[in-house]
Amino acid sequence: MAEVATSATSEQLLVVVDPVARRSDGESVRIAKDVLGAGAGLKLCLPDGPEEFARALARRGSRRPVVVGDDRALIRAVALLHRHRELAGCALSVVPVGGALSLARSLGVPTGPVAAARAVLDGVERRMDLMVDDSDGVVLGALRIPPLRLSPGGAGPDAPDPDDVPGRPWLRTCQSLVRTLVPAGRPSWPAAGPEPGPSRLRVEVDGETLVDLNQPVEAVSVSPAASGVASVEVRPVSVGAEASPLLAQGRTVTVSGAHFRYRADTVVSGPVRTRTWVVREGAWGLTVPAGSEPAGS
Repeated sequence: MAEVATSATSEQLLVVVDPVARRSDGESVRIAKDVLGAGAGLKLCLPDGPEEFARALARRGSRRPVVVGDDRALIRAVALLHRHRELAGCALSVVPVGGALSLARSLGVPTGPVAAARAVLDGVERRMDLMVDDSDGVVLGALRIPPLRLSPGGAGPDAPDPDDVPGRPWLRTCQSLVRTLVPAGRPSWPAAGPEPGPSRLRVEVDGETLVDLNQPVEAVSVSPAASGVASVEVRPVSVGAEASPLLAQGRTVTVSGAHFRYRADTVVSGPVRTRTWVVREGAWGLTVPAGSEPAGS
């Protein structure tokens, strides 16, 4: 992991550049580094993988962490800080660089490198709700059941990231070999789950059953709303006329039933038979431009 210290000013930043961002858009990374370095003292960290990414974040000291990367890098940083119970005292900043930037955009972060870097320097901290599940996983934006399938060719946000297998280069080699053996037009990664279709799930919000196993559903979505509650939408299977979605809000959401997979932000998890998410109000802080509002607010 390369580290470069620049001249110090009144504010000190730890700028952690995700390796995927360096490979996908080195020019945007350079622009962000130049803007940040002109306005603050910084230590630049160039981790080669998730383990070094985590180590750099853990060794930040009093420096304010800035992640240069896509939505996956932002989620990884929040999950690491949550795991070490350091979210309450840490305002995170992000300069979105990469292919998947919809989450950062929805949270109010500019997606251009210059505007995003200036927001890091001149923006304000916004405290945001976080959904935490019973396996200590985190959700920043929304979760969906069932998850979307992979796009043709295996690319897309549900595809596993080969860089998320630290210390296992042999696995990346095997994955590359498998890709060469898969016929053209076929996904090189297994699909995230069955095709979206009717499921039998029990969805409970704050202990009250919103839908039970006797009602097949097409989809369930959960996302933080406001004041420490989540918005839940269940779409029942339509028979004849389109069925109206079932809506509820609450602090605790439990989904159970047959084995199911779910997509939380950009990550597909499961299968599980039951999972509970609890909303933690104002659990994490993100630096955004002054006066901006999250998308959909």
